[in-house]
Amino acid sequence: MAKYVELTSENFDATVAEGVTMVDFWAPWCGPCRMIAPVVEELAEDFDGKATIAKVNTDEQQELAVKYGIRSIPAILFFKNGEVVDQMVGAASKDAFAEKLNALV
Repeated sequence: MAKYVELTSENFDATVAEGVTMVDFWAPWCGPCRMIAPVVEELAEDFDGKATIAKVNTDEQQELAVKYGIRSIPAILFFKNGEVVDQMVGAASKDAFAEKLNALV
C-alpha cells in the first residue's frame, strides 16, 4: 500500500526534484484539509510508481509555506522536475486532482 510522503524543509527539494509530485499544503485545524485527506491517500495509491503524492504541514513547516507563497489552505502545488507547473487552492474532488496529475505524467 503506497502512502503519501511527509515533506519537511530537509527532504522537500530532493522529493520534488524528479518526476511529477503533487504537494498538499495543509494544517490539522483546517476543515477542508481534513476533508480531502482521504482523497490524498487514495491518490498516493492510485499513482504509485507514476507520481509522488506528498503533504506539508504548514504549522510545522512555515518556511516552506512562505517560500511557495501559500496564503490559504488547502493549497495543492503540482511539480514537474522541481518546477511548479500548476496549482489548486481549496478542496476539490479526487477526479479534479487525478486529471491534473494525468496531464503531467
